[in-house]
Amino acid sequence: MKRQCSLGTVGLLVLALAAPAFVQASDLQDIKLPAPRMTGGMPLMQALAARSTSRDFSDRALPLQVLSDLLWAADGINRPDSGKRTAPSANNVQNIEIYTALESGLYLYDAKDNDLKAVLAEDVRGATGSQEFVKAVPLDIIYVADVSKFTRGTDETKSFYSAAHVGFIAQNVYLFCASEGLVTVVRGMVDKEALAKIMKLGPDRKVMLSQSVGYPKKS
Repeated sequence: MKRQCSLGTVGLLVLALAAPAFVQASDLQDIKLPAPRMTGGMPLMQALAARSTSRDFSDRALPLQVLSDLLWAADGINRPDSGKRTAPSANNVQNIEIYTALESGLYLYDAKDNDLKAVLAEDVRGATGSQEFVKAVPLDIIYVADVSKFTRGTDETKSFYSAAHVGFIAQNVYLFCASEGLVTVVRGMVDKEALAKIMKLGPDRKVMLSQSVGYPKKS
């Protein structure tokens, strides 16, 4: 019988193999995601009716299949011939990077390879916002804009389009969560400079927003 791996299992494996106090970045492994399921789910109008914000999360881990489906819905490749995405992008610059903060560490979503690239072997969830609940949410998404991908335009224009791109992606996540029975909240209360420093981002990459995702807390 094939057993489904959850993020909690991955996190425990990483922690079990870690040194007593710290995990070296080189010890954090990429996570290969299963192919996203592109069929089924809730009809669009029902998902729109169910879309909502919640800050009450269970600590239940997200299975890898659900994470794969979520990230594909967010900004995955839906037209393989052109590499275009589920979220629109001005001039197809595709300048938004999706980082996933899990208990086991920080990863970067690679839509082309459909995997999570290991970035930092550190639980940075607590740095993704000022609210207490972010520290224990199974998944905190960090949206980062790479402004170097714009070949023209003023700084104001680049910021405007980057913000629009993040809005498109975040709404995709909201609709997926409504369809999947998950809860989510987009968060702007983030110390962006401090988080960028932790993530070791270069000057062309700007933290835009965070978004927490998980199962609803049972009453």
